[in-house]
This record gives sequence, C-alpha cells and structure tokens, in this order.
Amino acid sequence: MSRWRTDCIEKPLSRLLMALGRAVGSHPWPFFILPMLISAALGGGFYFLKDNETNDTEEQFTPVHGPAKLERTFVKQNFPLDASAFSAQRLYSEGTFASLIVSPVPPGNNILSEEAFAQIVGLDALVRNLSVRDGGRDVTFAEVCAKARGQCVQNEILEMIDWDPAQIERSPVAFPQHMVQGRGLVFLGNSLGGVTVNESGFVQRAEALRLYYFLEENSEMQIMETSLWLDEFLEVLLRLDLKTMKISCFTSKSLEEELEANSKEVIPLFSVTYFLAIGFSIISCLRLNNVRNKAWVATVGVITAGLAVLSSFGMLLYIGVPFPMIAANTPFLILGIGVDDMFIMMSSWQKTKVHDEVKDRMAHTYKEAAISITITTLTDALAFYVGISTPFPSVKSFCLYTGTAVVFCYIYNITFFGAFLALNGRREHSNRHWLTCRKVPVESSPEKSAIYSICCTGGTYDRNTGTEEIQPVNNFFLKYYGPFLTKPWTVFFVVLLYAGYLSVSIYGCFQIKEGLELRNLAPDDSYVVNYYNDDKEYFTEYGPNVMIVVTDEFPYWNNTARVSLARSLEKFLNLPFVDKSLFLSWLDNYEMYANLTLLDISDETKFKANLSHFLELNYFKQDVNITNNEIYASRFFIQTVNITNAADEENMLNKLRDTAKEASVDGLNFLVYHPAFIYLDQFAVVVDNTIQNILLATGAILVVSFLLIPNPLCSLWVTFSIASVIVGVAGFMALWDVNLDVISMIILVVCIGFSVDFSAHISYAFVSSNKSSANEKAVEALCTLGYPIVQGALSTILGVAVLSASKSYIFRTFSKIMFLVILFGAIHGIIFLPVFMTLHGICKCLWNIFNKENLSISEPVVLSNFSALNAENTRTS
Repeated sequence: MSRWRTDCIEKPLSRLLMALGRAVGSHPWPFFILPMLISAALGGGFYFLKDNETNDTEEQFTPVHGPAKLERTFVKQNFPLDASAFSAQRLYSEGTFASLIVSPVPPGNNILSEEAFAQIVGLDALVRNLSVRDGGRDVTFAEVCAKARGQCVQNEILEMIDWDPAQIERSPVAFPQHMVQGRGLVFLGNSLGGVTVNESGFVQRAEALRLYYFLEENSEMQIMETSLWLDEFLEVLLRLDLKTMKISCFTSKSLEEELEANSKEVIPLFSVTYFLAIGFSIISCLRLNNVRNKAWVATVGVITAGLAVLSSFGMLLYIGVPFPMIAANTPFLILGIGVDDMFIMMSSWQKTKVHDEVKDRMAHTYKEAAISITITTLTDALAFYVGISTPFPSVKSFCLYTGTAVVFCYIYNITFFGAFLALNGRREHSNRHWLTCRKVPVESSPEKSAIYSICCTGGTYDRNTGTEEIQPVNNFFLKYYGPFLTKPWTVFFVVLLYAGYLSVSIYGCFQIKEGLELRNLAPDDSYVVNYYNDDKEYFTEYGPNVMIVVTDEFPYWNNTARVSLARSLEKFLNLPFVDKSLFLSWLDNYEMYANLTLLDISDETKFKANLSHFLELNYFKQDVNITNNEIYASRFFIQTVNITNAADEENMLNKLRDTAKEASVDGLNFLVYHPAFIYLDQFAVVVDNTIQNILLATGAILVVSFLLIPNPLCSLWVTFSIASVIVGVAGFMALWDVNLDVISMIILVVCIGFSVDFSAHISYAFVSSNKSSANEKAVEALCTLGYPIVQGALSTILGVAVLSASKSYIFRTFSKIMFLVILFGAIHGIIFLPVFMTLHGICKCLWNIFNKENLSISEPVVLSNFSALNAENTRTS
C-alpha cells in the first residue's frame, strides 16, 4: 500500500497547518481582531452595490457571443431602421413599447362585440391621452410614439374599424390577414387570440385582443421621456379595474424592473436564514456540561460566514465586478459551507485531550480538521472558478462572487474562528462557566442543591481517553449506526437501494427539459406573470415572424438565379412550423409590380433603375440594402406557427439554422434572425456548457483529491461520489419539473463542490484511521464525522428551505436543487460511501482467500461466517 500513497503534499501541508494551529492557540487575539478589521475595510465596498447592480436580462441571461447577436449585428448594419417609417416586423430588437391584453370576464366570451369594443376603444383613448411631467413640461404620447408617414403607429384592429365599436359586428374580419383599404393586407395573428374562424376564413369569435404602443428613442432626452411615459402607463393600467374586462399589461422595461424587485426579497429571507442558522448551531452545540458548552463557539462560527460574505462582496464591488441578482444566493451557500466547516473543527477539537495546553490542542485540531476543510475549500473554489468560463455573464459573476467568498470563508475559519476556539479553550482549561466565565467546581458537594449541580458545575471528561465525553449522537454512530451499516444484510440492502437510486436518476436525466422562460425572471405575483400567462393562453398559434437574410451580393435580375433563390426559400416554406401563405417577399412583389407596369426586370440595368422607385412606394425600402447601386443584402419574412413551449422554440431555432446552411448553395448565403433568438441561443450552449463545466471541475477536483487525500483509491471514491450525486440531482431535478437553464446550470456547478464536501470528509477520515479493518475504519469515520455531516446538512437545508417560500422562480429553483444536492451528498457521505469503501476491503479479502486456498472457479464458495472475512480483512489490511 505504501507504493500507492500520495501524501507528498498532504504531510507537509498537515505540518504547516499544525504550526498555524499552534500559533493561533498561542496568540489568538491578532488572529481574532485582524479579520474583523479587514472585513470592516472591505465591507465599505457595499457603497458601490447600486452602481454595480445589473438587471439587464439580455446581458445577464444570454450567451456573450451567441450566434443571434452576430446575426443581429449584420441585420443592424445592413437594414438600419427608418424612424419615419416604423415597422415592428423589421425591428432588430424588441423595441420600446407598452402592451396590454384584454380578455372578457368571464373567460371564453366573444370579445368581438360592440359592447366590448366600446370599452376597448375607450381604453385605447386613455392610453393615447396619457401624459407625464418632465422638466416642467407635459410629455404626451404623440411626442414619444413611433411614427409612420408622420403619424403615430396605430393598432390595426382599431384602425380598420375607424375606432367605431359598431363596425366590429357589421364588418366581417378575415384571419389571420385582413384587407384594409389603403393599407393592403394586415396581419392580425398577434392582435386577436383564441380565434375561431368559419369555413370562409372569417372570425366567428375571439377570446382576447392585444394592443401595442411603440415608442421612439432617438435621443438621450427622448429615452428619459419614454421611460417616464412607460412608468405612467403601468401606474394607470395597474390601477384600472373593469368589471367585464380583464387587463394584463407589460412594457419593454418590465422584466428588468421586476428582476430588480426580486433582489429586494432576499434581504428579509437572509435575515430569517441567518437567525435560523445561529439557532440551529447553538442548539446542536449545547452541552449539559457548563464548561464544555459550545454555544458561543457556534455563534461565532455563523458570524465567520457573515464576515466572509462581507469581505468577498465588498472587495469585488470595490473592483467593479457586476452584481447580478442571482449572486444574492451566495450568502445562503456560504452560510452552509461555513457552518459545515465549523462543525468539523469542533468535532476535531473534542477529540483532543482536555488537559493538554491550548496551543497543543489547536495544533492537533488543525492537523485533523484543517486538512479536511482545506480539501473541501479547494474543491468548492475550483468548482466555482471553473464556472467563470461559461458564456453567460450572470453565471460568471455568480461564480466569481461565490468562489471568492469560499476562499474568505476558509481564511476566516482558520484565523478568526480558530482564534475564538482557542479563547474558548482557555476558558475551558481554567474550568470557567460558559456564560459567566467564573470558575466552577467539577462536581457539586453533597450539601448543594440539584439546581446548583446543574447550573454551577462542569468540566467533566472521559478519564479513559482524556478527551471530552463522547456526545450521545456520536455514541449512536459508534455503537449502533456504524456496526449496523457494516452488517452483510445491511450492505446488501444498501447496494439494492443505490441501484434503485441510480435507475431513477438515469431515467430522470432523459426527461430533462431545457430553457429559461422569461416570465420566471419576475416574482409570482407580478403583473408580468399575468401578461405572459395570457400570452401563452391566447396567442401561441402564431410564433415569431422570422427574417431570412441573403447576406451577399446576388444577381436578382437573372431569371436562373431567381429560380435558384426560390428553390432555396422553398426549403424554409416547407418546414412544418411555417405558414406558406404568410410569406412576405419584396422580390415577389417587385415581380408583380413589373408585370403590372410591363417592366423587363431580367436586365440588370432596368432591374436596378426601377427598384428604387418601387421600394419608395412601401415598407420594402427597409428590406434591401442598396449601396453604390449594388444590392449587398436583402431579407424576406416567414411566419412561424404553433410554437407553444420551450421544446418547440428549440426545434424551430435549430431547424431554421440547419435549413439556412442547407439552402446556402450556388452563391447564396442565408442567415435567419428574430429578436427572440437572442434568448433562444441558450439552447445551443446550456447543455454543452453544463457538461463542460462539470467535467472540468470534476477533473480539477480529482487532481486535488489525489494530492491531498493520502490514498488514490479514496480519491477515486470521491470522484465516483461526485458523478453519482450529479446524476441524481440532474435526474430528480427533471422529475421535480425544474428545467435545465442558466439558473439550474449554476447550481449544478455548485453541486460539484457540495457533493465533494461530505465524501471528502468521510474518505479522509477513513484513510487516516489507525484501525486495522475496513469495517472498523468506516465505523470510526462515521463516529468522528457522521454527526458533523448531519449538522452541516441540516443547517444548509434549513438555510435554503427559507428560499422555498420565495415568490421568485430563481430562489425557489435554487432551494429545490440545493435541497437535492445536500440530501444526496449527505446520503452518499453517511450511507453509500462507507458501505462501498468497506465492500472494497471485503472484495480484497475474498481475493486473498481465493489466492491463498487456490480455489478453482468451479468450486462453490460459501460465506458462512462473515466475521471470518473481517478477521482476514484485518490481517490483509
């Protein structure tokens, strides 16, 4: 075995930490005061929190170099917007707008009635007459509205009835396209929802109507004015109560504002969590022994985690690192890590001899515990810092904040907390009361009352070992749980249990759904959620109107080339989610124009000479990039249908891009674009990036385990535990209706670090044990660390359980997945891993018996006495 030990780093590090423990035990005050001063200085960085907060949904929740952003850049450069001829269809961003969805009460009634439209027309007038005060003047909708032909862009459904409610019942409405005099065909698929049409294609009834109010942003002043107008829009509409109409509203800035509102919810939740953690830690560390009581130590352990958050956040805020809302989850994580490390340190302290000098006790504590928490700190920090490589800015910032907080938590645990542990050790050494700090007798004299014995005595210890008396829970692990877990039938049952766990987990992994729905960025009770719910209920029949862009120069006048272009475009039109009848082509319209005016456009000169005049007549001017009499790019539009969920969105995006590649032949090069693709790009990277981060972090952690755990086989067990927990969390996450998105991807990275914590503690205790047999090693490891693992798991679960009451999807998802991580990590640490490590010893024993007795394969082997195997295992170990 000595050939396979990898303690070349573990031993010197152990000696170094022993020296540090001795120094902290000898001079605790500098180690106690300095971290507080550093925290106070770095905490000043919170002054810059407001400046560094970032709630831009696109910036934080979309890939930095996503394909859609490159596509948008091309569209923006080649098809600049014409402020005098606004077209929502041709926007390269979502635009600046206010929107409302009107549906009848009760739901299901026909909204295309004169009575309903009388209220809708009045509602439209209310919105268009809104004004807001800015700098001493009133800013009206007419001043900030998006314009076409010098007039504010109106809602087609109202414009086509000339704002006369009676017309809606007199004039049949064709759907999804309706012919409007002077306008041509207008698309109503995004205006009318829940539509039923008759055989002639006219609307019989509709269950909802949507109105849009687009605004301009051509200057800094106008940006301020439109922002104020949008605020006024929400204030008025959210106050409005119509008995026969339900109104849900939304603006282009709603998501960012509601995302910011999420972060305000964290402060009271964290306050509750912090006091819960302190309460749990104190209760779990209370002792009936008035000298050995660790209540103050537990309190300082929780404060240590708070100082780590204060210092790490403050330092990064000083530097100017963006602070996304999801980084507000970090304090909950650090609290769990800090409290876990505290329990490990206290467990090791209790194993030292009570009459030794404090500095010697601290040296032994650091030798045992500090190595263990060093391993978990390195693995946790590596897991987070690997996450910085992700293309999602929110994940980068979260991992940077959390990884740095983990490092500070470790530093403060071995300095600030260690110093207080030493000061508390001095109190214990002089046999002083935990509350009054007055010296008390070890035992009460017979004439004293029972109350005096309970409240005013203390300091007893185990005279056989010289250490503190073993706690009842530790005794449970030593005398009952450990031996029970190593019995043959228990081992068999645990193996079956693990097989069931793994089977369900793998099944769940195949049920994973991808994608972050934008509505989940807002709190549950937000008006944004109502709007998205109504949109999903009434307006899923027609999806994004997608641009198909020809990116290079192309001979559109050439008949053969036009046929080739038509064949390529036909590939897009043949996709199952595309409505052929709603295809919009400037070239088709130009050909019809040429036929009507008897123009020959097969000649390049005539084609270009007449094209400019044709484009000036309509909106197609924005669809052709003509520079120096050359056509550098042009675009067409296809209408998608029945895009109802994230899976449909992913399929649509992938099929469109695949078709663009397939159709790019014979000098044709296509790209497809819609502003929604910016967010849909997460589908292209989230799975690959999650797997990449998990593999990188697991590899780095395996290296750390090999270097610091003095047994390569146990390092492999730690890696196995990581993989097993990740599979379990991913599988059960899917069965719990949690999608794989930016939020869950972050927490799966967290999963790596936390799954290491429990397994590394147990593995290190197992290989460090001086016991001879594998079973005895497992029992001792469980006795030493079983209770701290349970304490750490329960304290973290208590912390994240508070988040389950949050109104935010982000915090609830964090709570769900962290619960799974901690639960499965703890189960692996105190059930699966001890059993599997003892199984290895048994298998090695069987192999030795097999070799020793020269058994042949055909000979039956009967394991009639399991204790014999243990004895053999003892000799071979």
